[in-house]
Order: sequence, then C-alpha cells, then structure tokens
Amino acid sequence: MPGQTSLEPKSLCILRLSAIGDVCHAVAMVQQIQKQYPQTKITWVIGKVEHMLLKGLPGVEFVVFDKSLGWQGYMQLRQHMKGRDFDVLLHMQVALRASIASLFIPAKVKVGFDKQRAKEGQWLFTNKKIAPQAEPHVLDGFMNFAKAIGVNIDAPSWLMPFGQQERDWAHDNIEQSKLYCVISAAASKAERNWHAKGYAEVAEHLTAKGYQVVLCGGPAQLEVNLANDIEKHANCALTNLVGKTNLKQMLAVLESAKLVIAPDTGPAHMATTVSTPVVGLYAHSNPQRTGPYKSLDFVVSVYPQCVLEQHGKEVAQLPWGTRAKGELMDRISVAMVTNSIDKIL
Repeated sequence: MPGQTSLEPKSLCILRLSAIGDVCHAVAMVQQIQKQYPQTKITWVIGKVEHMLLKGLPGVEFVVFDKSLGWQGYMQLRQHMKGRDFDVLLHMQVALRASIASLFIPAKVKVGFDKQRAKEGQWLFTNKKIAPQAEPHVLDGFMNFAKAIGVNIDAPSWLMPFGQQERDWAHDNIEQSKLYCVISAAASKAERNWHAKGYAEVAEHLTAKGYQVVLCGGPAQLEVNLANDIEKHANCALTNLVGKTNLKQMLAVLESAKLVIAPDTGPAHMATTVSTPVVGLYAHSNPQRTGPYKSLDFVVSVYPQCVLEQHGKEVAQLPWGTRAKGELMDRISVAMVTNSIDKIL
C-alpha cells in the first residue's frame, strides 16, 4: 500500500515548527502513535512560540528551533542532533526553512508529503512519502504520517499539557456566576478578521441569552486594538483578557467556555483540543480543509461564493487548498453568526 510500512520505530523525530493550529493537529497524531507504540522515543523539533503551548506534553522531548536566529538557529539544531540517529523523521512542514532544518536531523527514513502536496521542493528532502489523499482536512493529512509507520488511526483525541494552575487562573479572572462564551477575534493576517461592530453585536446577542462574553487573544497590537474596538461598539459588559494570558492559560479559558467564536486562527483549534465547540468564520480558505475539526457543522463560510467570483469555478472544480484574496470577511452577516451560535446553544 503506498505510504505504508510495518516499521515500528525505536526512535522517532517529528519536524513541525509552526503554527499553533497545525501543532494542535499534530498533537492528535503524536498521541495516536504513542497509543500504538508506547515504547517509541519521540523527539519533536518545534518553533519557539508553539513550544510555549506544548511544553510538558507527556512522553515527548522538544527541541526548540528559533527561526529568528537565522543561520545560527540551524547551527544550534545541528549541535543538538550531534551523535543522534533516528529510525524515522516525520517531515510534516513544506516550508523551505523546515526542509533545510531536516538536513541536520539524522534519520534512516525521512517521511514527507506525497509529491502533489510536497510544495517548495519538500520531496527532494525525503525518501518516503505518505499516501496521497484527495481532499483531506489538514488533520487527516497529518494522520497519514502515522499511517505511514503502521499506526491504526482512531478518531482524534487530545491530552493537552496544562492543569490545575491554569484552571485556577481562569477561575480567578472570569466571573463565576454566569456561563461564558469566548470571542477570539483576531487572526494573524488582518484580512481574515471580521469587523469589530459585528463581534460587538454577537456579544450583545450572547449577553441577551444570559451568557458572559470573554475576549481572548495574544499581545500583538492588532489583537489588542481589535478587542478595544469591540468593547467600544458593544452595549454590554465584556471581560477583556486579550494579551493577558499565556497560551496554557488561554487553553483553560477555552476549556470552560460554552462555545468559541473565531476566524481562521490558532485558538479555534486550541478550543477543539479541549472539546469546546467553535463557530469558525471563513472567507479566504476552505473550512473543510482548515476549519475547527469537530465543529465543521457550525462554520460560517462565504468561501464558496468568493472563490467562484475570483476563479470562475465551483470549489469542487478547483485545486484543494485554493484561497480567495482580498477584503472578504464583511460578507459574513451578524445573522449568519448568531444562527450558528443558536444551533450550539
């Protein structure tokens, strides 16, 4: 079978540097491997920010690769890998910087994406490919790396590395008299963000239903500014935790929420790992590929009409992963979002 082997590795290295959503998907794959191969020693080469979320993941040794260091980062990786020899490397990132990093990871077998998905020449850096898939979600694509080493795949599940300390923090910073919902409003790219007025009206809708609304996100100025704008537009009280949590504290905030509303951004996938339903807001990418894995029925998407206008073809006629470009998120209406919220609540 293409991409399949009976190999049970004694030592395994995973190369997935970024981003938050993708490393959340990768955790599900790692824990499938651990379930079937509990004796396999796993090392994960990961980005600096992503390590802040996953530090302490059971049974995994992390090697942090800091891309901001430039060539020095590669030299540090080389030094760390000196004298080591892995049975298998799962090269799970197509970016050229990841492929260069793979050169410093000694492994007998280097597994990469199938040639159709091995962009930026990734196929040149591997000696084995995963089985091709027609239209996979990113998480399902990652699961094929586990299949390539003989792992039988179950429904994805997660055991994330956070605990009582983070839950206590969330308890102390969120009013406990009401159930709450989370708005994680900002994506890493501004064009993926919905508008503050829309989020404010959604917050009012949730407040009218008796829920407290918590804003969460990172410390980037874009995220802080958007949260402040939501507060200005909202005719209801909000708990603004944007820039005030670390990633593990954010996991605890997401875990206790009734639901999360977010565009195509890391916290949507973090929420999935702690079994909180997500209303994902999509215009630029196909949510069937990149949406919150367990909440695809609740996604609000204008992606099909956007790609039809820009490419003149239906989604099914386009290459999987085709993106729409431009300022498109305003096409999502408040009613579309509140309808999806009401399905969950």
